[in-house]
Amino acid sequence: MAHIRRRKPRPSAQLLALLAAVVPAAGIAQTAPAANTTLPTVTVKESPEVPYKAEKSANEKFTAPLLDTPKTIQIIKKEVIQEQGAVTLMEALRNTPGITMQMGENGNSTAGDAFQLRGFSLQQSIFVDGIRDLGAVTRDTFNLEQVEVFKGSAGAETGRGAASGFINLVSKQAHLGDENSASVTVGTGDRKRATVDLNRQLSNESAIRINAMAQDSGVDGRDYVNNKGYGLGLSYVSGLDTPTRVHLYSQHIRQNNVPDGGIPSIGYEGFTTVTGAAKVRRDNFYGSPNDREKIDADMFTAKVEHDLGEGTTVRNITRYGRSHMDRTLTGLTTYTVAGAPSTWTITRSRQNVDQVNSILANQTSVNTEFSTGGLQHSLAAGVELLHEKQVVFGHTAVGTTDPANIYNPNPFDPMATFGPRNGAETGGSTNTIGVYAFDDIKFNERWSVNGGLRLDLYKLKTDNVTAAGVRTNLEDSRSLVSWSIGGVYKPAENGSVYASIGTSATPPGGNNFQLNGTPTNQANAALDPQVTDSLELGTKWELLNKRLNVAAAVFRTVNDKQVTVDAITNASVQEGKTQVQGIELSAVGQITPFWQLTAGLAKTSTKQIDQRSATTTTDRVRWSPDLTFTLWNSYQLDQWTMGFGARYVSEQKRVVTVGGTGNVPNVPSFWVADAMVGYQLNDAVNLQLNVYNLFDKEYLNALNNGGGRLALGAPRSAMLTANFKF
Repeated sequence: MAHIRRRKPRPSAQLLALLAAVVPAAGIAQTAPAANTTLPTVTVKESPEVPYKAEKSANEKFTAPLLDTPKTIQIIKKEVIQEQGAVTLMEALRNTPGITMQMGENGNSTAGDAFQLRGFSLQQSIFVDGIRDLGAVTRDTFNLEQVEVFKGSAGAETGRGAASGFINLVSKQAHLGDENSASVTVGTGDRKRATVDLNRQLSNESAIRINAMAQDSGVDGRDYVNNKGYGLGLSYVSGLDTPTRVHLYSQHIRQNNVPDGGIPSIGYEGFTTVTGAAKVRRDNFYGSPNDREKIDADMFTAKVEHDLGEGTTVRNITRYGRSHMDRTLTGLTTYTVAGAPSTWTITRSRQNVDQVNSILANQTSVNTEFSTGGLQHSLAAGVELLHEKQVVFGHTAVGTTDPANIYNPNPFDPMATFGPRNGAETGGSTNTIGVYAFDDIKFNERWSVNGGLRLDLYKLKTDNVTAAGVRTNLEDSRSLVSWSIGGVYKPAENGSVYASIGTSATPPGGNNFQLNGTPTNQANAALDPQVTDSLELGTKWELLNKRLNVAAAVFRTVNDKQVTVDAITNASVQEGKTQVQGIELSAVGQITPFWQLTAGLAKTSTKQIDQRSATTTTDRVRWSPDLTFTLWNSYQLDQWTMGFGARYVSEQKRVVTVGGTGNVPNVPSFWVADAMVGYQLNDAVNLQLNVYNLFDKEYLNALNNGGGRLALGAPRSAMLTANFKF
């Protein structure tokens, strides 16, 4: 029987077609308006708004400008996201150094956004408008104003976790004035996407905003894999420009994707099961067209703000969020390589995740400014109430899954399916009462101190039920204290030098809602929380008439209280550590009024200290490159805008045990370059062509924990976007 295979058009052919489409449009003549006989009055601002550069975080806990905040903070604004054509959070985060992507193990342990920052996972440290966001969701950028990346231990700002920092997503909100835009995108890989952003002023004090997205896109270089879905963001605000403002907004995501289980790593550097073997085709698909990743995610928020006067604002935010992921993915496991290569096979596993996450949050906070004893204070304090819950439902596999031919897989081979929910549940919930206060104390024009303290009363319940009805209940209640303090010295108005210390605490089971009764397991409630301390020394400067911000920082983060085995007694003790230290450089803003730039470099060193099991010792950290670099810049010339970017990631270790071996022990280093050209047809229409992986480099983007399968970065690809304003 002949195997049926669906192939995508070759990227090079599609790229030529897109180039041919954009060139005639670029040649449309523009008619210059008649010159005015009287020139208007021009007012020159000392500090003009810079598209890439942010002055301050949207997070109310950070009261000082970024220049005077003793912490590494990178803000990725919507202008950068739009120029790069970044449609997912993971694509937007390529603009910050120190972040790497993860693949997980056969799709069963990792889904949605999965990445590490400075050696630690960020999967449970993502926030939307200051409130924790849960769920295995691939987050879209259509409803984002900006992405804020905070680096360093941040328990004082967020509560549990946040060992190396956190990410805050800032939603688009309604504002006064009518402003409407839309975009339509087509591209290689059968990419199709459309967005709309409508803001309507309803009165002198109220407005409504609607953001919507729909897409149905393949993936360049991959057969069958597909990303399909739509999103809706709604925002209503009343009381604008008055002392009392009411914000009502929501976001709704629906995705129906065909997920990607990757390809075998046979033939790649370091593959030891068989030497000299050829690589598989990069577009080979080893799953089933019936593989699915269905996601329903809804979020509802109400925020009330009231200005009491004299620099004091009180606000209350209430949010309910719920996400459901129903995922069936085909993973790759055991190789059989006897006989001729044409007969080699690889075992496939069918993994199912049926997971529901929910959160109910309420925050009451106050921001105020006052003076005492000649000192100027900017105080932010609040109370946070959180109820978070996660339930994973069990399903029974029906049938068996045939092995795949390594070089010629058939996605229509018989594969196991999953029946209805079988009664098994793996569930957990947390209840948290958090109280925090931050004070930025200004002694004079040169010196200031910023300090924060947070107390969390935290309770975790685990409630697991097997398919046979056997129930296991575990509980953990404790208090968590986190703090931060930093001092800032300003040698000049446009510069600062700072030093800061921050802490965070991760209680047992705090990252996955699951406690464990095994005495030596890190999730055992009898163990102490993992404690992370971060030290940072840095300097920030605003140059070129405050158009360009440059920063440099050295840092050290140590995560303590990890379970390990004592080398002498072989007893389990909480003496393991992870240490990450390094230097980070950044520049963002304008070189000239027509030349925009954002760039960053992180040089890090990671190691495990006293990390042992009964048989092995671990001395390094997985997926933590020594050097990462990112650059994006664009230049405007009349109606043309030209952009170019590059990313570099040095080698990442998969095998991190002393003397350890295995397939593909490292992810090799790689460079990737991207480019963009835009043309402003008129005030209402702009055309933009993005070309990714400009030099068509083959690189390994992610590797699974066992080294048997991998995901390659996309080959050269392109997309053409028409942006409209009306």
